Amino acid sequence: METTTLGGGCFWCLEAVFDGMEGVASVVSGYMGGHVHNPDYNAVCSGSTGHVEVVQVTFDPAVTTFQEILEVFFAIHDPTTMDRQGNDAGTQYRSVIFFHTPEQRQAAEECIGELDREKIWSLPIVTQVRAATTFYQAETYHQDYFRNNPNQPYCAYVVSPKVQKFRAKFAAKMKKGA
Repeated sequence: METTTLGGGCFWCLEAVFDGMEGVASVVSGYMGGHVHNPDYNAVCSGSTGHVEVVQVTFDPAVTTFQEILEVFFAIHDPTTMDRQGNDAGTQYRSVIFFHTPEQRQAAEECIGELDREKIWSLPIVTQVRAATTFYQAETYHQDYFRNNPNQPYCAYVVSPKVQKFRAKFAAKMKKGA
């Protein structure tokens, strides 16, 4: 198994998408990249801890590759907006790949370079590539948030369209029954 940690806006969105991806064993919402020990959601949302809302994705590289994880990651969020995803604004929502191995770092940097060269977006990619630091699991109520709260307004209007986009664009990469 391999692990990567990704930030691309609200962790509920990323968790909901990666939970449905074939080869992904677990997705845990949490915080990474800050300077405060054991941050909580309110502190992270204040922007004062330096943490990012992230998901820690554990996957089987024999089933899905890190490159495929990145392909989905870049398809479901806007990697060109600094510290913002839609109406979610602040450093805790920045686009970042926290690599766990030198190979992940290289693959992430190569992927970003390739996407920039392809000019898929009109603006350059601002996704940061950083070494993984201490991961702090988010509070229990954040785990499986979309699955547990599909009719909550944020889930209905923000998370659900990202899940639908994943299902439409990456149908072959979906878990059976997802």
